[in-house]
Amino acid sequence: MRFSVKKIILSALGAGAVLASYFSITKKDTSLAFSSLKRNWLIAKLATKGGTRFGIYKARKKFASAEASKKLDTTFQMQTAEDVTKELGNMKGALMKIGQMASYLDTGLNENVKNTLASLQQNAPPMSAELAAKKIKSELGFRPEKIFLEWDPEPIAAASIGQVHRAITREGQAVAVKVQYPGIADAVGSDLKKADWVFKAMTNIFPGVDPEPIIAELKERLIEELDYEIEAEHQEYFHNYFVGHPYINVPKVFEEYSSKGVLTTELVSGHTFDEVLTWSQEQKNLTAETLFRFSFGAIYDLNSFNGDPHPGNYIFHKDGKVTFLDFGLVKKFTDDENMLFQVLIENMVLNPDPIRFRELIVAAEILDKNSTEFSDEHIHKYFRYFYEYVIEDRELKIDESYSSEGVARLFDMNGEFGDLMKRLNVPPSLVVVQRITLGLMGIFGQLEATANWQRISKEIWPFTEGEPSTPMGHEIQLWKMGRSLDSFSLERP
Repeated sequence: MRFSVKKIILSALGAGAVLASYFSITKKDTSLAFSSLKRNWLIAKLATKGGTRFGIYKARKKFASAEASKKLDTTFQMQTAEDVTKELGNMKGALMKIGQMASYLDTGLNENVKNTLASLQQNAPPMSAELAAKKIKSELGFRPEKIFLEWDPEPIAAASIGQVHRAITREGQAVAVKVQYPGIADAVGSDLKKADWVFKAMTNIFPGVDPEPIIAELKERLIEELDYEIEAEHQEYFHNYFVGHPYINVPKVFEEYSSKGVLTTELVSGHTFDEVLTWSQEQKNLTAETLFRFSFGAIYDLNSFNGDPHPGNYIFHKDGKVTFLDFGLVKKFTDDENMLFQVLIENMVLNPDPIRFRELIVAAEILDKNSTEFSDEHIHKYFRYFYEYVIEDRELKIDESYSSEGVARLFDMNGEFGDLMKRLNVPPSLVVVQRITLGLMGIFGQLEATANWQRISKEIWPFTEGEPSTPMGHEIQLWKMGRSLDSFSLERP
């Protein structure tokens, strides 16, 4: 089953309206933020334009031949993607994040559409050099030319909340300096306070969803993401744990050059995701294995989860090593939440038991206890997809059809599981997990990543204690045996 680009874009617009944080600073625009009225007007314009085009497209489809119909599909997708890219590319904040997610979630997209949306990942218009300098002065007390031995006024990356500049510290260290767009924190915080009614409108689509805990969870994560001091604490926590790791690198934070709106870290060079796509399949598989071990291993090693999986947050190296950036959205798990993950895995993967699995998701308030119209087998079949790649002890390729199916399982209300989905709830502990699972599967689909995911998972899961199953696994085991964690504590920031 493919999840169509129309549904992705409409979902993106819906989520963007929910998050309601639209912000723009171009090279020529030195204003702090769009007014709320202008932000709302921009998204309304985009939605209206898309809706009108969709109506014309549907009308033409009724009279088109099969060949002409296919051409209409492609044209509609391309034009809509171009509209979304043009508008979202000029909006800083959470709405652009939604557009970035759409660009890598659906691997069933037309190649031109995919490439158009992909430009959102790294090509956001930057703020002016002078505005960035003023922001640094307001945060650190002096202009960047005074603080750093060398400062590059041209950003090397511009994204949804901040942009990154190269610099060299007075001590001679090459660093990446992330500068937050002025006013973004106030704009997003203000909009989130007004957005409760839109979040609650989700119940019209998912009647089983209790919006209150989801609202609280999303707000907390987004507000944390706007505070670079919190991000610095998260990143240093991960950095201290992974020091010396053979495949996972987390850049060091320079606290003396950081603040609430400026984050300075070690500068790392490497390859982009587009370059990775040109590598051999063996190199792609190594890259995917590292991403997998980092993302899911941290749940058990650190009781934490880095929840922003878009490819622009990774720097890739040809030996399988990956440098992980952007720790603004980190979810911390309690022991009870980790235990829930364990018992679900036990009853879906290790000893499949549809009856017990149903009892567990009802107890966790994932499924309405009154949903007696659904059989245990139907429920088990729906959730099985999310564990599919670890259920069998064999090599499995995660391809485009698999990653697209994941999006459909969460959003396609007209499919085989539509009625069941309307009775499902999303506990706060799973909101971020769903985000990175979908993101990773989208990335893996493009890589056509192949591995024995079950054996790798059994190495990661502390309740299975699996032996190393790959050369990478053996190297990581040696690292764990030889490192010292005397200065590391699981007490999280």
